[in-house]
Amino acid sequence: MVFCFFRSVNRNTFVRRALLMGAGISLLPRSSFSAFYVPFGKFSSPLIQSKINTLCSSVADPSLSLLIQRCLPNTLDTTVSYSLKDGRPDTYVITGDIHAMWLRDSAAQVNPYLPWCKEDPHLRSMILGLVHRHLDCIRLDPYANAFYKDSAKISPWKKSDNTLMKPGVHERKWELDSLCYSLRLIRRYYEITGDRSLLDRKWLDTMSLILKTMREQQRKNGQGPYRFLRTTDAATDNLPGSGYGNPVKPCGMIASAFRNSDDAAIYLFNIPANAFAVVELTLLASILADTGLSKELALEAAALSDEVLNGIRTQGIAEHPQAGRIYAYETDGFGNHLFMDDAGVPSLIALPYLGFMDHPSLYEKTRAFALSPMNPYFFKGNVLEGTGSPHLAWTGKEMVWPIGIAMRGLTASDAAEAEHCLRLLMKCHGGKFFMHEGVNKDDPSDFTRSWFAWANSLFGEFVLHLEKQWPELLKKTYEK
Repeated sequence: MVFCFFRSVNRNTFVRRALLMGAGISLLPRSSFSAFYVPFGKFSSPLIQSKINTLCSSVADPSLSLLIQRCLPNTLDTTVSYSLKDGRPDTYVITGDIHAMWLRDSAAQVNPYLPWCKEDPHLRSMILGLVHRHLDCIRLDPYANAFYKDSAKISPWKKSDNTLMKPGVHERKWELDSLCYSLRLIRRYYEITGDRSLLDRKWLDTMSLILKTMREQQRKNGQGPYRFLRTTDAATDNLPGSGYGNPVKPCGMIASAFRNSDDAAIYLFNIPANAFAVVELTLLASILADTGLSKELALEAAALSDEVLNGIRTQGIAEHPQAGRIYAYETDGFGNHLFMDDAGVPSLIALPYLGFMDHPSLYEKTRAFALSPMNPYFFKGNVLEGTGSPHLAWTGKEMVWPIGIAMRGLTASDAAEAEHCLRLLMKCHGGKFFMHEGVNKDDPSDFTRSWFAWANSLFGEFVLHLEKQWPELLKKTYEK
């Protein structure tokens, strides 16, 4: 009877009722949670419905099951607009409570679903639509980070931003990780599906444009064409040096004016973003070489990857007064280094997740630094501990980011640390059973962004990782 009742209402209706039950939710039999996923939103996949139901049938803790049911499909339920455009799939994915599409966020939001797109043609078409949308956005402006569905829409930032603002661009903050996320999305789609129809002239021209943009931002021949100034009282939304950022000394790495948090960089060579670029440029070179589509571009991508890696090795590693020799978060090539880590991905903690493990022992020392009070953005309170970000410094509070906790879990080397991260994440939702942007380390009911699909997707990705790596952790019942 319970099973039939849950099947007769959509998931949001059920969740509202479940939350009203309060403690009574724990009295429900576990089997009733296996049927929570009822597709009702913007995009549905019967395969993902089946996968979620199967996963939750083995989850012992009712609260964890409810979190999975809400978070894992949240991107599909609430952020995806899918259609056919000129006979091809076209997919636009908003970030949540901001109605614009970030290259980074949208790629990360669909990442947990990618392994299933070979089995589900409808899902595969939706992901392919997002790939096409990314290619179109990059061709519109490779320096922009966020875009509109309507290519004619004018951003309100055009009034305050001194930079080249084209119609269809929501915000034009140059963030190296944006292009890296697009490269990863496109590469993973191709590797999983083997769909060579994607590798057409448009794809090839876009890859050439990406390489050109990254080359410009090595700053070997001047500062390049990009500059950004905003009329604002927020220092993190502006660039010094007439909009070019603080000076850099060319070293092979690629300058990134803004971080993945959309905050201005202090030193423009961001180590995690450049490490991400090393990985994706190497893999792009392999695709170009293996398919024979462009030997010239393959050599260029490989050479650029080598230059960036050499820059990381020579300029991105420095001596911290307590932690010793570790990766810095940012540097300028002049010998100045910023020692911190940010919860957003790419981060120093996320390096193995991104595929970058050039020096494992150096990473372990850096990780220990990042998860300690030596990192000015690692917070530990009465309820939560984890990495935060300068992005929420305006709150005046120490806010832990669920994204950072999930990434710590995804890169954990043992079950004990992974379980610790799972327990922390189960305290993060503030009674909403969704992940958020930042959560007060002492009071989870105090959070920012109730609808933040990237955080929800990364939580789902972490749970799927546990299912493969340490399934026994999903069979436990956890205290609140």
